[in-house]
Amino acid sequence: MKAKNLMSSKLVTVEMGDSLALIKEIFDHVSFHHLLVVEGTKLLGVISDRDFFKAISPNLGTPAATSKDLATLQKKAHQIMSRNPVTVYETASILEVVELFNTHSISCVPVVSEHGKPVGIISWRDLMREIGNRNKGKGE
Repeated sequence: MKAKNLMSSKLVTVEMGDSLALIKEIFDHVSFHHLLVVEGTKLLGVISDRDFFKAISPNLGTPAATSKDLATLQKKAHQIMSRNPVTVYETASILEVVELFNTHSISCVPVVSEHGKPVGIISWRDLMREIGNRNKGKGE
């Protein structure tokens, strides 16, 4: 199986200068855990929900929130993104993707075209779902 058969092609991207307020709005309304940071059509970074939660104040949305806490939402995507993301091409095998998860501390692998344009994303959840689907009905 190739990466193109497993990847999700429904991508949500943000730009380098987008605020964490916008990123919060996106994460509040979607069920996925990664945003791709692009400039034009070129992939520059990845923001996971974990990256986001580490960057904002835990007091946001509580009565204890101060103006300093609220100011964390003014940070920009480029300040919290993981740069130089580990990527694969659509033609990469699933075993290559598994190897990347095993050798890097990552929770997703963006799939890019030969020009660096993001065309999909594979998370570790996608791999687990595929393993589960392949083994349904096979017992232990």
